[in-house]
Amino acid sequence: MARFGSASSTNIQSGPEINDRPRPVPPFRTAGSLVAFTAPAVVLLLLLIFILQNGQRTDVHFFGAQGQLPMGVALLLAAVFGVLLVTIQATMRRIIQLRLSTRRHRTPYTTTITRPDPAGTDLGADVPKGRNS
Repeated sequence: MARFGSASSTNIQSGPEINDRPRPVPPFRTAGSLVAFTAPAVVLLLLLIFILQNGQRTDVHFFGAQGQLPMGVALLLAAVFGVLLVTIQATMRRIIQLRLSTRRHRTPYTTTITRPDPAGTDLGADVPKGRNS
């Protein structure tokens, strides 16, 4: 008769393999944070290389303001303003969509519920008098 916990009754191994299969590596949160820090660093490095390679000065005119900027900086600013315009447009669309949705699902209150005041009023005062009274 085998007791619980005895080595002869269980197949549990303490080595790197379990039931002839390699033991799975437990996931770590540091892997996600490594990607979260590495991806923006690579994008920033590529942007820096782009700006440095496009360093020739160019004239920029915008709503009456004018000046000279490196070509890479001017293109980067144009891209940033483009992203901001798209974000503002998408946000406004979502706000309008949510407002219309809440208007459609709003139910008007057509009935009012009146309750008698329990303090100091006669509960039978508003009952119409019948034939027996």
